[in-house]
Amino acid sequence: MLCGAESLERYVSLESGLSVARALTELGHEVEVIDPAAPHPVLAGPTRDSDALPRFTSPGHLPDRDEAEDRRRMFTALTRGPVRDALHAADLVFLALHGGWGGDGHVQSLLEMAGLPFTGAGSAQCSLAWDKRRTLQLLPHAGVRVGPWTAHRTDDGHLPPESVALLKEGPVVVKSAAGTAHEMLHLVCVEDELSRVLHGTPAGEEVVLTPYLPGREFSVGVLGRRVLPAVEYMFDGPFLDYRAKYAEGGASHTCPAQIPPRLEQHLREQALRAHRAVGLGDGDYSRSDFRCDRRGEPHCLEVNACPGLRTVSALAHSAKGAGIPYADLVDQIVRLRRHRVDHSEH
Repeated sequence: MLCGAESLERYVSLESGLSVARALTELGHEVEVIDPAAPHPVLAGPTRDSDALPRFTSPGHLPDRDEAEDRRRMFTALTRGPVRDALHAADLVFLALHGGWGGDGHVQSLLEMAGLPFTGAGSAQCSLAWDKRRTLQLLPHAGVRVGPWTAHRTDDGHLPPESVALLKEGPVVVKSAAGTAHEMLHLVCVEDELSRVLHGTPAGEEVVLTPYLPGREFSVGVLGRRVLPAVEYMFDGPFLDYRAKYAEGGASHTCPAQIPPRLEQHLREQALRAHRAVGLGDGDYSRSDFRCDRRGEPHCLEVNACPGLRTVSALAHSAKGAGIPYADLVDQIVRLRRHRVDHSEH
């Protein structure tokens, strides 16, 4: 079990990993919990006893970390010494990594080169879903609706004309072109605000600008061949940022979503198309997020190839809405990996 690591979602990943580890022991598996970015990476195990696993709840704020040092430590741990030996000894590496190297395909690539089986999407699919520009380019070709958007690299002092044109149509959301959207989210209404946001972003960083959609927000999980029921996010404020998503008293989930059957079916069809558009198949799982415009039409915001696995995550709520308890969700993710291996051998 790999969790934690160096990303801004480190705390969320730790909560996911320890929740998954507890479910795995309840299913009869022996588990070793490893945080490859920690000075002492083995957090627990090997054990079959759920009581031997520590409990952790994400504090709802971003970690204060030295990313370069964390990544150096992480690469060392994964490629040599006792962590590498533990990974090679495992029957399966369960990935509960969110963001950073665990989200963009780096860790998956290392495991692939070592020939180690792991849960979830492969490195190519993670890399593609991580890049919002490429995802937004692909989705319409798969029949998935996305709104107008433009990308910009913050390498000069000029406002891009495409961004100004988009802003003239109404408020605009500015977010990082890579990673999970809630890590960087700004709502801008006038050019001066846009200029401040772009100038305050590190030089050379890519951002994506999209019209602000004022409607309801949904998430739909795909588990292999099965599309799970839509989950609706309920939150205060203009959008689902990090604090709204993870802080105590932040966003809540409703599943099944209180929506007409036709919209439910449409969201599920769109999620399956999005899942396949980024190269995910019957042996993978994902979560696609949607936001509705003023007319109630949903637009796909992003596809997450490494969705959160906390017991209170949208994917867990979606599974529960389909009659799948949390431990069974974890079990099915393990079985998906075996399905992928079985089919690759034929």
